[in-house]
Amino acid sequence: MSRRSPLFSLSALTRAYQRNLKAFARATKPVRAAATPVRAKAQAVPRARPQAVPGVRTPRKPLPASGEWIAGIAPGPAGARRFHLYVPPGLALRSGEKLPLMVMLHGCGQTGRELAASSRMNRLAVRLRFLVLYPEQERLANAHGCWNWFDRRSGKADAEAATLLAAIDLVARRHPVDLARVAVAGLSAGGSMAALLAARYPERFCAVAMHSGVAPGSAESAATAMAAMHGRREAHLPDPPQALAANGAVPAPLPPLLILHGDADHVVSVRNAAATAELWAEALGARAGPMRTLQRGRRHAVRVTEYKARGRIQVTLREIVGLGHAWSGGAPGLPYSDPAGPDASAPVWAFVARQFKKI
Repeated sequence: MSRRSPLFSLSALTRAYQRNLKAFARATKPVRAAATPVRAKAQAVPRARPQAVPGVRTPRKPLPASGEWIAGIAPGPAGARRFHLYVPPGLALRSGEKLPLMVMLHGCGQTGRELAASSRMNRLAVRLRFLVLYPEQERLANAHGCWNWFDRRSGKADAEAATLLAAIDLVARRHPVDLARVAVAGLSAGGSMAALLAARYPERFCAVAMHSGVAPGSAESAATAMAAMHGRREAHLPDPPQALAANGAVPAPLPPLLILHGDADHVVSVRNAAATAELWAEALGARAGPMRTLQRGRRHAVRVTEYKARGRIQVTLREIVGLGHAWSGGAPGLPYSDPAGPDASAPVWAFVARQFKKI
């Protein structure tokens, strides 16, 4: 019986890997329809809002918000990563005062500038006095601009998490950042990386928000990422870093988690939201309370479930009715942004700020 050569097997595996990457990229592309007036589109299909408004280009700069937009580069185990730091205008810092830092991780096919424009987190930063860090994924690291949250088998995911931590430390050395009040949030692949980052380094974050993401530990490669995105993989929490385990230190408890996910998301199944909530809550010894439904005006309704331990909310799950793969309440005319959804940025920051009282 003839045997296939190792070269043939390697080529077959390479082709399979490339097919999975292409399928992953297609799944995360924003939907773009033919040029149709936005109003007519909304009237024709009231519950199926487009993720990208046809004929409107994404702005290269964030939506208007005065202040500084500071560029930088942070080296790390995964290589150098660019970032932008938003500093609100007119900060009159008291002697020795330091400010909270919100880390925002963009999704596939998106940039930090585009997430800033869609989420309008900078406007909240102006009003509530905090800094916002937007790291940028390099196309050499992922051709589609995805954070490699899924590539743990090769070590790439953990290296990127460590590099993001290095970017935070670099910014904290150069700017008045309170390292006890750092939170991380992200959309899609950025949300998955935010959860991974907080699970790997729980002592570094006071809170984490995952919007339309996948639980950490549910994929090990591009081949398993698609199944994980469709909710067909069992999730588990990653182990603490080897250095921490080797020293015999007890890992810090996970930071409180806010999950936002649309039940009409056909890119990342909403099943991931409940699975992540249960996983995180179990690790924190929290139990689910009764679900309640909230709605403001004509915006999408939200089903809210809170998981509490010792009288404190440890996990909040917000499932948004009719929302696709997009930032809820995002600015109109942008990919991955649904203005018909309830505002996601305000509850994200409110959830984060509540944790400051526990510090």
